[in-house]
Amino acid sequence: MSDISLLMLGVLTAGQTSPPSNLPEQPVIQSDNGVQQLTEENLSPISPPAEITPPEFMQHESTSAAITPDVNHKYQNLLNKSHKNNSWQNSANQELPAETTPQLSPSVQLQISPESPAIPEFSDTSDSDEQMSQVTSVSQLDDVQPTDWAFSALQSLVERYGCIAGKNENYLGNSAVNRYEFAYSLNVCLNHIQELINKNQANSVSQAELDQIQRLQTEFQTELQEVIQRIDVLENKNVELKSHQFSTTTRLFGQAIFSIQGTNTTNVDLFPRDGVPERQGKTSLTFTNSVQLTLATSFTGKDLLITGLSAGNLGSNASLVSHNMGRLSFESNTDNQVVINDLSYRFLLADNLGVVVGSAGVNAATTFRGINPLEGSGDGAISQFGQRNPILNIGNGTGGIGFDWEISDRISLQGVYSAEIPSFPGNSNAAGFFGGRYSAGAQLTLAPTDNLDIGIDYIYSHSPNDLLGTGIGDAQLISPFAPSTAFNTHAVGATVAWRVNDNLQLGGWGGFSTSKPVNLSGSVETTNWMVFAALPNLGRAGNLGGILVGQPPKISSSNLPDGFNFPNFSNGGTPGGRSDTSLHVELFYRAQLNDRLSLTPGLLVVFNPDHNAANDTLIVGALRAAFRF
Repeated sequence: MSDISLLMLGVLTAGQTSPPSNLPEQPVIQSDNGVQQLTEENLSPISPPAEITPPEFMQHESTSAAITPDVNHKYQNLLNKSHKNNSWQNSANQELPAETTPQLSPSVQLQISPESPAIPEFSDTSDSDEQMSQVTSVSQLDDVQPTDWAFSALQSLVERYGCIAGKNENYLGNSAVNRYEFAYSLNVCLNHIQELINKNQANSVSQAELDQIQRLQTEFQTELQEVIQRIDVLENKNVELKSHQFSTTTRLFGQAIFSIQGTNTTNVDLFPRDGVPERQGKTSLTFTNSVQLTLATSFTGKDLLITGLSAGNLGSNASLVSHNMGRLSFESNTDNQVVINDLSYRFLLADNLGVVVGSAGVNAATTFRGINPLEGSGDGAISQFGQRNPILNIGNGTGGIGFDWEISDRISLQGVYSAEIPSFPGNSNAAGFFGGRYSAGAQLTLAPTDNLDIGIDYIYSHSPNDLLGTGIGDAQLISPFAPSTAFNTHAVGATVAWRVNDNLQLGGWGGFSTSKPVNLSGSVETTNWMVFAALPNLGRAGNLGGILVGQPPKISSSNLPDGFNFPNFSNGGTPGGRSDTSLHVELFYRAQLNDRLSLTPGLLVVFNPDHNAANDTLIVGALRAAFRF
């Protein structure tokens, strides 16, 4: 079984965004002033500093460059199978053997250059490189034809001593090769013969073969010397790279998002008892930015320390439209102050078991394997609701511990325990690793066929107040006129993605939660669902189109005592569920301009926003530009 390596951190927004944090969950109306505009003061008194998009994990490519972004990754999981010879050092760090000049016999000297681990690129270099400019261009050399004596002579040595096997067999057959490539193959073969002689395994080298070798050396003396010169240049460049590189164990990744967004003007019914709007929500066109930098460090080659920094100035428009259903996936409002959004360490506990622990960037969204192909705040759906099943955001976790157990090639299990503010040193009932808002959950990930992925989720969460923590739809559980109380929540859900072909993927998710107050009778139940179509390579390779239709979280049932139920809060807070239903419709198209830059226009429409037919339809338009480096 091949080794399992930790998934790399890659393009920071190629996958998962963080659960919502300090943005409004639901319009809160206070009893002392009737109609209250939604503001930041209506939030839970304790919240994380900002909503940041955490780095996601990416597969460790089996190249010498240890940390390689993978834009079209299948999962953002902790573990993935990789080749055995994974190295955390860049290929530039691999030292070449010292030059040797071995002897076949007193009469024949083999001028053998250091053997390179792979065939070097024999292309013209910059004129500014004095050493390389002194080497004769390959284009100035004649090809060696299969009918030439040298071709036949080298071929006979290869057949007798097997000296090119597994290294460079491109010259074999009836194709001509240039003299430089021929000299490289000759050099490799001479090295191999010398090694056999040193091991007393080639004592039967005939005089005819020695004469043939000496003739080859004389004929290709210039080219053999150029091989030595080029390897000397590579060694010098290797030393220079090692002395000037950022780190031998750390790689730096980043992403910058610039966006223009705006909404229409809507009439809002804050007190849904008479169907008459009481206020008007207004927003203006805004131009914003979000920048993320991530340092990925490995100490053993099978571990990963992630340090993520972020700054941005795009906040939620919830306070302006009195509900949270128009939130965008790339919101990150830190007032352009740099904050730590990820500080986690990932390592292998066994070949098929990875563990992650950290004070930031550890929650269900970053630990569970992603099923939705439209997930990604930088290159996926433009809405927060379009990222994943909202039940995975319950608890609003930031720091904790998680695992990913790859049971087989088609079955895996992930688990996580996460606290909203694990480092808060004050009131243990309000925050801390086992205080305040926290959650624990598991996901069973199945791949019954090669083109079908299924994720089955369970989340348990404790909340010290009446906020569920999903950040989308009905996340406030009791009436704003009632005193706040703690809740325990159980949530289940499933996500399915079917790859119909290379250019079409279909899927969807559904979620259900039931929340019971600690000091009251009754419970509150919510539901949500989404169906989607992903259109990879739409228009050209690398592009992505997306269509999403769904219902944000909705209180379907609430049977708390009179005065506590949210759906009827403006009419006595009597039991009952929402009478209307919101419908979320989203279209976007990501144009991949090059490997680093993408441009995504998108349109989001919410009918009956806030699950209230008296509210005007909300329209959100956005143009997102994402640059990765």
